[in-house]
Amino acid sequence: MANTEYSGGSMASSLTDLMTSLAVIFILLFVATLNNAQQESKQTVTSMLVAFQTLFQNYVVSGVEVTANPTDPLGLLILVPEGLLQFPVNDSAVSENGIEFLRAFAPRLAGAACSQTFRDEIDSIVVEGHTDSSGTDAVNLPLSQNRSLAVVREILQVLDQADTTRNDGAGLRGCFVTLLSASGRGSAEPIVDASGIRQQARSRRVVFKIRVRSLEQRQLRDVLTAGVDQSD
Repeated sequence: MANTEYSGGSMASSLTDLMTSLAVIFILLFVATLNNAQQESKQTVTSMLVAFQTLFQNYVVSGVEVTANPTDPLGLLILVPEGLLQFPVNDSAVSENGIEFLRAFAPRLAGAACSQTFRDEIDSIVVEGHTDSSGTDAVNLPLSQNRSLAVVREILQVLDQADTTRNDGAGLRGCFVTLLSASGRGSAEPIVDASGIRQQARSRRVVFKIRVRSLEQRQLRDVLTAGVDQSD
């Protein structure tokens, strides 16, 4: 009887150990998969950063800068040369120099974003408007939104005039507009100099923010793609 009880207890202990081991293996596999997916996202950001820096290298002399977004590990920033997409006080009209800049810049940006290399990797491209700190939030927030919308309108007009067809038959404008959005930040992110003094004129600006798809968005895309493939 004692041996039977011992054998039963030993078997239960072995099963418990087996289940624990399987659980540990599952957790390790899950963590490894998660880390691989996160690493893939980081590699995509790095690849895109290098590609966009190369794409706009001719604009470096005039001040275009492509950098990693310090506040978003999945984001890139495209900073426009000083004076081109900056605005007078209480104004949201894009300057003639700014329009001329967008005529050359917008098709290149749209072409890269809608390329086969990056189209499925990019989540969004946000045209973000800013103001200086001289007004109240009630004035600055809509003003910054109007500035971003003004730039978006100019971009779409440029793409309308110089639209090209991609390999899949979709127009460049039609593709780009699915990624594009406008946002106003008011005076929340002023530009300051080395002494911490706000640069009011430079703060009245528009910047471009590109964001790579997150892990969750990649997983959802894979599920939806698999569903489409199965239905076909």
